[in-house]
Amino acid sequence: MAGDVIEDPVLRYRYRFKREGDVLKVDVWVDPGGGVTIEHFHPTIEERWHVLEGDVTFTVDGENRPAGPGDRLTAPPGVRHSFENTGSTEARLEVEAEPPGELQEFLTAAARLGQAGRYDRRGRPKGMRGLLEGSEFALRYRDTTVTTFPPPALQRILFPPVAWLHRRLDG
Repeated sequence: MAGDVIEDPVLRYRYRFKREGDVLKVDVWVDPGGGVTIEHFHPTIEERWHVLEGDVTFTVDGENRPAGPGDRLTAPPGVRHSFENTGSTEARLEVEAEPPGELQEFLTAAARLGQAGRYDRRGRPKGMRGLLEGSEFALRYRDTTVTTFPPPALQRILFPPVAWLHRRLDG
């Protein structure tokens, strides 16, 4: 696959993107203990994973599903999920997202927030700057990815005024 490798130092993984029509294909390398451990769902995107190397535990709709080389899993739109490299070596995955929506932009922006130290492994904001930028980020990509904490109903109430404040202060 051609393209730049993007690194998220907080979630301890790297990825590279390629689009094929209505499918976003992503090569993913995950350090031991790394992964998207923040439970979330995609309102309109189906996400499919193929484990090429390593041991990964997926949590899909609350059920832990250990997976190894050759295993494939799917999270349909609206189904909450997360994953973690539970092995002792780097894991490698091929991921497909269909339709891709703004998932590539979301992941790239999330990596930038991680590189800037704006959130922790659980997705919690670090400091006031993390809270402001994180709220604006979550609001901007709410049609692509929604975390399950705080509960989405609470996010709809809290994030708009905090995002507004961020835009106002960054003027």
